[in-house]
Amino acid sequence: MECDKRFTTYERVENIEIKVIKKDGRVEEYQRAKLERCFEKACWKLTPEERGKMIDEIEMRLLNYETVEVPSREIGKLVMETLKHVDQMAYIRFATVYMDLKNVNEFEKIINDLRANG
Repeated sequence: MECDKRFTTYERVENIEIKVIKKDGRVEEYQRAKLERCFEKACWKLTPEERGKMIDEIEMRLLNYETVEVPSREIGKLVMETLKHVDQMAYIRFATVYMDLKNVNEFEKIINDLRANG
């Protein structure tokens, strides 16, 4: 204060250093854009800000994962868990694709599980 100088700090977003282990064993860089597209398709009724908040929460959990390499199925589980508590229809839309449901019986099981535990 005495020197009449001004000190300013700036915050900037760092890249998340997470590697995603795909089902086939390939490892690729984490890409937020993929989660954004996923949430956009499942939660089209929510605002971009609401979807962004959910993705931020998932990213925080990923950053606290034991290692920097996270299986894609774990990311899918985090998405399912988040959607289940926010938007049940979005949960069902995502589950249909994520779990690769093959028939009506599998679809019905998801709905019954949601009724029992949702």
